[in-house]
Amino acid sequence: MLHKRLIGIFIALMGIIVTGMAGYAFIERWSALESLYMTVITISSVGFMEVRPLSDSGRLFTIFLILCGSGVLIYCVSLITAFVVEGELTDVIRRRKMNKKINALKDHFIVCGADQTSLYVIEELVKTKKDFVVIEKDAEKIRPLMSRDILCIEGDASHYAVLGQAGIQRAKGFITSLPTDAENLFVVLTAKRLNPSLRVISKAVEEESEQKIRMVGADGVVMPNFIGGLRMVSEMIRPSVVNFLDIMLRSTDKTIRVDEINLTPGSSFAGKSIGETGILDTEGVIVVALRDRREDSYLFNPPRKTLLNENHIMIVMGNVDRINEIRAELEPSKIP
Repeated sequence: MLHKRLIGIFIALMGIIVTGMAGYAFIERWSALESLYMTVITISSVGFMEVRPLSDSGRLFTIFLILCGSGVLIYCVSLITAFVVEGELTDVIRRRKMNKKINALKDHFIVCGADQTSLYVIEELVKTKKDFVVIEKDAEKIRPLMSRDILCIEGDASHYAVLGQAGIQRAKGFITSLPTDAENLFVVLTAKRLNPSLRVISKAVEEESEQKIRMVGADGVVMPNFIGGLRMVSEMIRPSVVNFLDIMLRSTDKTIRVDEINLTPGSSFAGKSIGETGILDTEGVIVVALRDRREDSYLFNPPRKTLLNENHIMIVMGNVDRINEIRAELEPSKIP
């Protein structure tokens, strides 16, 4: 890359300067400052007066220094110009800003891979206004995401250092959609080792890989071929339902989603009936079901008199912004 060449040419330039200083000090017996001054005005070709009259050996050394040093200096200037013009300087600055933002994240999501499946994941996280970081080895796939100010890290998600850079210890969820099942399995294993409490969802291509990926720690495994087959059948036997879901997911006017709201200790809804909370009368939000974490059971379309407690999770459908407002009211620890 260009910045690596810049480092190389900078080292070469420093080498020329050191060589020039050593040469003048040895040939002409000049001081370090005099030798440095003479070296700089020689390779920069500014034409200032010599520090002292040169001997024949000094003139020959100066000719050598001009030929070598000027060439290196000109090449260095051209590289710096290219570095700025080609936009790599902008990329470096942007990456530093992104790293600062990533370091400030907490309870965020990490997405491994930027293939077509991952792009759908990324778009959904953007629409639902979630904090997330993308890890991808291919710089060309990252570039368009960075242009949209999406937080990205170029690197291998199976490396501890890369996952650490993405803030895996502070992350809430982890999604891996790499090309092969073997890569996904290894990344899941690595992620769970760094953060055992992390919720991990992985893609799997082969059916026999699902159990293996779950064994190394994945909380959920999604097989695109399986989901695609179900979608095709649904299009055939229940087209109105599929059409409704498509409108809900692809609407550009409002982002409507099925989501969940956790009741935590101290939530204002705890101890009240669903009717008393007023959520059933909230415009743009409906309660689809109620899950009890202790029994892992669901109550669909819960009646208004159902009492809520801190072990409940409300499954709701509605406008994402309104759902987030309710979640912020009930989960004070999540308020930034």
